[in-house]
Order: sequence, then structure tokens, then C-alpha cells
Amino acid sequence: MSLPLEGLSAVVTGAGRGLGRAEALELARLGAAVVVNDYGQPGRDGSGAASDAPAEEVATEIRAAGGTALAHTGDVADFPQARELVELAIAEFGRLDILVNNAGILRDRMVFSMAEEEWDSVIRVHLKGHFNTTRFAAAHWRARSKAAGGPVYGRIVNTSSEAFLAGSAGQPNYAAAKGGIVGLTTSTALALAKYGVTANAICPRARTRMTEDVFAGLEQPEKGLDPLAPEHVAPLVGYLASPAAARINGQLLVAHGGMVAVVERPRVAAKFDSKQETFTYDELDAVLGAHYSGRPEGETFAAAEVLGLKRA
Repeated sequence: MSLPLEGLSAVVTGAGRGLGRAEALELARLGAAVVVNDYGQPGRDGSGAASDAPAEEVATEIRAAGGTALAHTGDVADFPQARELVELAIAEFGRLDILVNNAGILRDRMVFSMAEEEWDSVIRVHLKGHFNTTRFAAAHWRARSKAAGGPVYGRIVNTSSEAFLAGSAGQPNYAAAKGGIVGLTTSTALALAKYGVTANAICPRARTRMTEDVFAGLEQPEKGLDPLAPEHVAPLVGYLASPAAARINGQLLVAHGGMVAVVERPRVAAKFDSKQETFTYDELDAVLGAHYSGRPEGETFAAAEVLGLKRA
């Protein structure tokens, strides 16, 4: 009996630890040959010297289990190194079929205190890192499709966050980057659909090095799998990377603890038409003031309530 991803190759970024590691192991378990990418810096803020160890350890773990894997320790936020990563997969496995973008860092601070470098560094690793690898993978699939004269196999799974959906007061850089990733995903989905490629994004909730303080008050159970274990998210990534998910494109899904939620695109909650050629200040005050009356001052968006989710 063949495995769902047998004969396919994958790149997983940020795969040396946490979610990326669990995703790389799952793709390998399902039969994919995996390039494990991780820059290897020890600090979740991107501090410390880069190291080959995290990526090499996961690649070794996959091979020990009978799978096929190799390590890449470049910085995906660097354009040439992202090209090198995609080209490595193509050179080693003949083609690239699956791209899972997961690499990221945190530089948390309130918006009124955030330094320019703290903003730039998080946008660079998350958003630019997602773009860089997507750009080269997309070019590969487009060229393959043109050569084949029809659609080819391609899957992109990007990593967004509930910080984008529900807000995160101390993470304006992170929330903005994760929102940008959703925009990148939907744009990519539209651009690559005719080539046979799908692009989707997930909002995972998991206990990792990146979220250790967020979930510090939630103790792990003495028995059984932690509800916040990355292993709850990995199966969704494996499924979205598979042939079975061919009809899922441009979607955003939330996953954690045995739960998957499909997020709808924004819908119009209310619509008002001016009674004359254009709105006046007083007319806007009348219609919008009434619409928002009774809500706490300053509250404009409560996505967590809409989704039926608590903020993560």
C-alpha cells in the first residue's frame, strides 16, 4: 500500500524545532523526501550564532526512521539563500512538490515602544521569508507546467497566526507579518491555480519555543498527548500537502488540540447608503454611531468571538 506523499519531495522551513520539526516528520512519515531547513539560531528573537545542529538532527531522525531527508541551514529571509534552498530540493530529488513555510522569530513590544529594527526583523523573517521561497518554488512549477503543457503537482502551506485574526497587543510586528502572509497566500493561490498548484495558510496553536510564555499557565497533562503539542497541527499540514487536498486552495484554517476550523473570508457586517450624493459628517455619525452604540469605546474588531475561539 503506497503512502499519500510517496514519490513527492518537500521543503519545510524552520524545521529544526517545534512546529516545523513536527511537520517535517509528518511529511516524511507520509512518504515525502524532505529538505529540513533551519537557520539554527538559539534565541526565539533570532539572536545567537547560527547552527547546523537543529536541521541536521531532524534530518537524521527522519533517516533513522527509514525516510529520506537532508538538511539546509540557510536563512530563508535572504533572497539568494532561499533560491539555494529550492534549487537544492530540485537537484537532489528531481523536482519540488511541496513547500511548507514555517520559519519565524519574535521581537515583542507594544507599538508605542517598538524600535524600527524590531519591526523590520520580524517582517523580514516571517513575511519576506515566506515570499522568498514561494517566489522560487512558483517559478519552478510554472516552468514545469509550461514544459509539460498542462498542470503539475505543487502544494504550498504557509503559517499565519491567530494573532492576526484576533489581535495581539504586544505583537504589532508579528500580527502584521501574519496578516501579510494570508494576503500573500490568497494572491499566490489565484496566480498558481492554472498550473495545478494550491496555496493555503494555517493558524496553528501549539506549545513551542516561540509560545512558551503564552501558554506558561497551561500545564501539560500527566498522561496522553499535550493538547498544545505541535503533533496536533502536523496532520493538517500533511493532508494539505497531499493529492487529496487538490480542491482546497486559498484557504485559512485554524488548528490545535484535535480541532480544525475553516475560516471564512471577511463578510460585510452592515451597509449604509447616503440619502444624498455623498455622505455628510452628521449622516455618518447617525448611521455609524448607531451601529457601534453599546460597544466598549475603542473596540472595533472581535474576531475571537466570531470564530468561537479564545485568543492565542
